[in-house]
Amino acid sequence: MPKKSKKSVVKSASLEKTIEGSLSALNDANDNGEKAVAALTKIGKTLSAEGKRHSKKRATLSRRKKTLSAKLKKAADAATKKLLSTTEKEISVVKKLAAKCSAAKSANSEELKALKANAKRTKAYIAALTKADTILNKPKKKRRKKRAKVAVAA
Repeated sequence: MPKKSKKSVVKSASLEKTIEGSLSALNDANDNGEKAVAALTKIGKTLSAEGKRHSKKRATLSRRKKTLSAKLKKAADAATKKLLSTTEKEISVVKKLAAKCSAAKSANSEELKALKANAKRTKAYIAALTKADTILNKPKKKRRKKRAKVAVAA
């Protein structure tokens, strides 16, 4: 009888439990990844819309500033000066908001890119494991016994 080794041998039930746990963890990771990609895509769309709003507002304020500057050159009065200064303040505020929005959008874009790569990876693993499972769980084909050839006497 062979010597009993010091290392314990893994039992089949324990190994089966580990495999099932790993598969469920992979499926959970895939689900969480898909949810995160959907959420960040939605956030990206709102940030994009916000950026467009800021851009449009900035363009409008720039046109207003241009017309007020021309008006101020023709006839300098206190009301026009006040409107021009408030317009310039609004432009600076909109620039700051646009910069914040742009930074958030680029950070979101980087995170979304990484999440999509990981989601693609988990989908590939799941597809490969599913294919392997179907191959391994296929029932064995039953083969008919070959008939014995009858020797024909010539």
